[in-house]
Amino acid sequence: MGQTVSTPSPTAKFQVIGAGLSRTGTTSFGRALSILLSGPVYHGGTQVVGSSEAHIKSWIKCLQHTPIRSPADTQIVNAWLREVFTGYVACTDYPGAQFTPELLALHPDAKVICTMRDPDRWAESIGAMSKSVTMWHLSLLLWPVPTMRWFVKYLDVTKVGRWKELYGVETADRGVWDKHIEWLKRVVPPERLFFFDVRDGWKPLCEILEVEVPQGVDFPRENDKEAVEGLIKAQVMRGLMIWAGILGAVAVGLGTWWSLRVR
Repeated sequence: MGQTVSTPSPTAKFQVIGAGLSRTGTTSFGRALSILLSGPVYHGGTQVVGSSEAHIKSWIKCLQHTPIRSPADTQIVNAWLREVFTGYVACTDYPGAQFTPELLALHPDAKVICTMRDPDRWAESIGAMSKSVTMWHLSLLLWPVPTMRWFVKYLDVTKVGRWKELYGVETADRGVWDKHIEWLKRVVPPERLFFFDVRDGWKPLCEILEVEVPQGVDFPRENDKEAVEGLIKAQVMRGLMIWAGILGAVAVGLGTWWSLRVR
């Protein structure tokens, strides 16, 4: 999680749907769940951009079948959700959070925990993140980078698919927060829906999960903003290095061609 991809475990049982929006402490939350539930957690932002091209392309295929309008759409979406979260004890962040009803149906014993923060500060934070990942030149910079060359398309199908279906817009603004909370209260049985602020630490989370507070272990304090920006920066730098190599090779080739031509 954060900047490290989690590896699924064949013994892990899926127990928690992290239904909080991005930038609500999902990285810290995921690390805490991993400690309490003794297994790997699927943090959406990290796993999507840090896994194989086949992985992100499978998410694109899934999102292209949203909004769900037919039995075929349902079959494709559910098949991928069943596959992608096998081997994890929980998921956090987008896109898993936006498939809460489907995950509830697949995992009837799972608890739904929505991470919270001040809505206005969330809107400022998510707005800044949205700008950083939708820069017009990002697609060009990431084109030579495996997996990340599909990132812009992943964002595009997100905006017109499940995101717009749930929130009525293709962007992330203050209204999205309220619509998300209302949607969760509508689709999740009240006895299975919990709200949690990572600033409150172990006690309330352990009460939700009905486990003991870990002794001598500090609650994880990860910065979602730094994690996302670090991932993007690393991938952009990788793209620039690959482009430098490509352009360098082209320059050498043209130089060789020109020197042979003028002889």
